[in-house]
Amino acid sequence: MHLSRYPRLHFAHLPTPLEPMERLAAELGTTNKLWIKRDDCTGLAGGGNKTRKLEFLLADALHNKADTVITQGATQSNHARQTAAIATKLGLQCHLLLEDRTGSDTIDYNANGNVLLDQLYGAHLSKFPGGTDMNQAMEDKAAELRSDGAKPYIIPGGGSNPIGALGYVNCAQELLYQANSQSLRIDCVVHATGSAGTQAGLVTGFCASGSQIPVLGIGVRAAKAAQEENVFALAQRTADYLGLPGAVKREDVVANCDYVGEAYGLPTQGTLDAIRTLARTESILLDPVYSAKGMDGFINLIKENYFGENKNIVFIHTGGAQALFAYREDFGYPEVA
Repeated sequence: MHLSRYPRLHFAHLPTPLEPMERLAAELGTTNKLWIKRDDCTGLAGGGNKTRKLEFLLADALHNKADTVITQGATQSNHARQTAAIATKLGLQCHLLLEDRTGSDTIDYNANGNVLLDQLYGAHLSKFPGGTDMNQAMEDKAAELRSDGAKPYIIPGGGSNPIGALGYVNCAQELLYQANSQSLRIDCVVHATGSAGTQAGLVTGFCASGSQIPVLGIGVRAAKAAQEENVFALAQRTADYLGLPGAVKREDVVANCDYVGEAYGLPTQGTLDAIRTLARTESILLDPVYSAKGMDGFINLIKENYFGENKNIVFIHTGGAQALFAYREDFGYPEVA
């Protein structure tokens, strides 16, 4: 795949590290070798998986002569933070439409973490109640801005469309290069899956390369059937966009949605345990919305011997630790006397 055919900016810190997690493996008592692909280290606004997508999306925005970007997400959206940061760097106005998906009324959740960073980057923030048609809200905002003479470019939630998914087609190629360079046979790639772009891009990249590396998405929001259908539909569109129709089959898309908990954005006990475990074994910070729910599933599936024995399993860290500060009360730590 020759991704240079598509407009792209280069601001991500790539390639991201591929590191062994030896202390976690010892903690779990597994014969498997555990690896982590550090996409929390992509550089933009503290890093995260959306940076890869935004390299292609913002290139397309500039190609279309946009002077303003609009996107949407939850209150503590990692995607919104990274979009605000690159818009500022490029001299574009940025409008973030934030949906209240948790109902939290704590000051930390509503004003700290990613929200604080959105404001530092100078984004225009608007809050909407849970259940709002956020795609329509973005269209309405775009119409308003056009009437004022602006040239807005709409980025879907999570940057998840075929253009954004190219970021993770590229990640699949990058990971294959790293594995080939050190004679590492990867038996499975695991990551948190939500808006579908990361998993769709990875699946498309691995299928189109003929690598036969399976991808397992750990769902953070939707039920299994809905999540898999969303990913498959986007993977098909991404393959079509690349000129590779039919490259992805339905059986290539697999999600486990047993770790969502009560709802999106609400950490479970397993979520909090995963954050503590990674912090205290590998000194790696996870976020309570995506990466920690993914890691909770990753850890439990290892304990259940889902992957078998003596395998090389790669967890892709999609970032988001900036949101930890919005969830301080969930950890129940006492104040320091």
